[in-house]
Amino acid sequence: MPEMTPAEMLLLISSISVLPIALAYGICPKFTVKKLYRIEIRTINHANIFRSIMGLYLGFIVYWMLAFWGFIDIKAALGSLTVFMFGLAFGRTINWCVEGKANMVLVSYLVLEIFFGCAGLFLALTA
Repeated sequence: MPEMTPAEMLLLISSISVLPIALAYGICPKFTVKKLYRIEIRTINHANIFRSIMGLYLGFIVYWMLAFWGFIDIKAALGSLTVFMFGLAFGRTINWCVEGKANMVLVSYLVLEIFFGCAGLFLALTA
């Protein structure tokens, strides 16, 4: 069995890390979103938004895993991972500047998004 490259390892770890977040947003948002973020899901539209976010996350996970398994170009997957992570981090940073610091769960997501984004960018540029 061949050894994993750093790029493959990053795609796998990112996929595994993002999966529970995606499922928490969409499987049962009335319960999980309230428990994790203290957000009340009161309408079908609220649940729809969180399930759409879950779908977006799952779509990226599938794309990264296709690259991990060798079905698509790994540099393209690293590029998408970088844009995904930095996009989330950018939104959270804007929110922090406008609204103030979020809870520690969301701050920890920000730290991880910056880390994964930097790692993805580095590997995309050097792989």
